[in-house]
Amino acid sequence: MHNPKNTKILIIEDDVIIAEYISEILQEEHFNAIRIANDADTAMSEMKSFLPDIILMDINLSGKNEGISLSKNKNDSAAVIFITGQQDFALMSEAIKTKPYGYLTKPIKKVDLMASISIVIQKNQDQSFQFKDGYDTVNLKYADIRYFAADGNYSNIYTISKKYSIRQSLSTIANELPTHTFARAHRSYVVNINMVQRVTTNTLHLNNVEIPLSRTYAKHFK
Repeated sequence: MHNPKNTKILIIEDDVIIAEYISEILQEEHFNAIRIANDADTAMSEMKSFLPDIILMDINLSGKNEGISLSKNKNDSAAVIFITGQQDFALMSEAIKTKPYGYLTKPIKKVDLMASISIVIQKNQDQSFQFKDGYDTVNLKYADIRYFAADGNYSNIYTISKKYSIRQSLSTIANELPTHTFARAHRSYVVNINMVQRVTTNTLHLNNVEIPLSRTYAKHFK
């Protein structure tokens, strides 16, 4: 499990004083990966390059509900918490459609900010597999992982679009995963049950991938 303090937080807020105030609170709480964007263009490039885990998004960026349209273009792994002024409630119904993780009302209180962030971190830990990739911490949603395969001292993680290799045994990984989503298919494979499209006597089919199914583990896929 990676250190929650390494959670990447992007503050998108056009009021520089408020943005700095939020950043200072987070630094006091020892969060060490924080970026600030004061306008939509900077926000777009930070979402692409920084790939935040959490976005604190001013709903009324630049005086128009830019925050809502920006949140629709966020990086996939980011959870959005909207920052709203007292008068922004008319925008709320529009904002709710983007499925944010929460709201903070200005003036922002430290206790509310930290509670919102803790909820997101906890949810992410409950729904994702976290590991180190070089210097980066990768946070993969369980729903995006197709299967894990043993590879000597390493294990390969196959997502819908990518492959990662980590120095961890398949057994160690299997013990960390929720049993309602993942099951062992073979001593060398752990599979996302929801991705399985067809089961034969000794194979599982996940789209165009065929994975061996040993008799020992077949009961998981009946």
